[in-house]
Amino acid sequence: MKENYEAIAYLRSPAAIRERCERIFTLGCEDKLRYFRPRLSRLEAVAGWVIQVIYEQYPDLNIPFHSRWRHFEVGDVPRTAGLDGALAGLSAVERAQVKFDLAIVSVLLDAGAGADWQYCEQETGQVYRRSEGLAVASFRMFCNGTFSSNSEMPVRADAGGLRGLTESALVQGFQVSQSNPLVGVAGRLELLQRLGQVLPTHPEIFGYDNLRPGNLVNYLLGKSREGKLESKAVLKAVLEGLGEIWPGRFAIAGVNLGDVWPHSALRGENPGAEYVPFHKLSQWLTYSLLEPLEELGLEITGLDELTGLPEYRNGGLCVDLGLLEVKEPTVLQVRHLSGSEIIVEWRALIRKQLGASAEALPLVKILQGGTWSAGRKIAGELRAGGAPPILIDSDGTVF
Repeated sequence: MKENYEAIAYLRSPAAIRERCERIFTLGCEDKLRYFRPRLSRLEAVAGWVIQVIYEQYPDLNIPFHSRWRHFEVGDVPRTAGLDGALAGLSAVERAQVKFDLAIVSVLLDAGAGADWQYCEQETGQVYRRSEGLAVASFRMFCNGTFSSNSEMPVRADAGGLRGLTESALVQGFQVSQSNPLVGVAGRLELLQRLGQVLPTHPEIFGYDNLRPGNLVNYLLGKSREGKLESKAVLKAVLEGLGEIWPGRFAIAGVNLGDVWPHSALRGENPGAEYVPFHKLSQWLTYSLLEPLEELGLEITGLDELTGLPEYRNGGLCVDLGLLEVKEPTVLQVRHLSGSEIIVEWRALIRKQLGASAEALPLVKILQGGTWSAGRKIAGELRAGGAPPILIDSDGTVF
């Protein structure tokens, strides 16, 4: 039915994220939510904390995008420069395709690692944890050909390599053991295997031959006009092309909605009226694809049409500094599934609180310079291991 497809298109849009989260936020300000209430009197203090963190990291305010490429640079090791050297014989488009392969696989492996996992990089002897550890581990796996089915072209990801990926390969690549547990290994594996299965079903996006995530470059080049490409066009392609990989999600007319969840406070007669969309990993991925596109000479426009990332660092910042008040203390004492109303409510309020930014400092830079880093910093000061204030029972496919 037409109304079903209109609902699907709407729930895949940044406008829907803003509008649905705005409705939850309004209810919160009216104290009509069950689990949280905003404390806007704390907003100035939280903003001051974020600004302090921004100036500590980027005193000249020359802030890069909040993307996977920042994590590849951890420890001041020139990993991406080494990759560029290995790709020197390729055309500009072919180099971008490889970087898309890397970014897509690495982001899909980037759900929360847990507080007890770490990765020791053999090449440097350095030890990394959490997102940086996942980034470095996935970078090394990518360069070693873990995601390629072609031994003569190991530095890429393709449909055959992704479909044939095994849990033992991920366990080895991430150095997982009983003493070094990684949250959600099975979920990460399923996500990449499903990616390999989905690529042939969208030839208009990923091509008809040589199936690989990086073929998305060619599709997006076709969407550019006069050297410009809208950021929301990248997100749209990610949501349409990868939508079927998300396991156990809600659907309309058989179409997987991805990171979209119901909240009982939202009701209506139209399809999907009760849903709140977030698309956290898809937007994080979109942000991570922009730099390879810029390297092709494209100007990315409409950056602030995308939204903040409602995840446990930005969300932890809001809770730890009192911008969001927890109504029931038990919320902080037990683990919650990603789709529970507690988590949906929390994420909706996070998104709204992070909504404002100036054109000169788009949200993708505020995330990198301030809120994500500030959330990690305050978590490290308050809790051993820097765990978030709200415990999430993650399957490795949302956070």
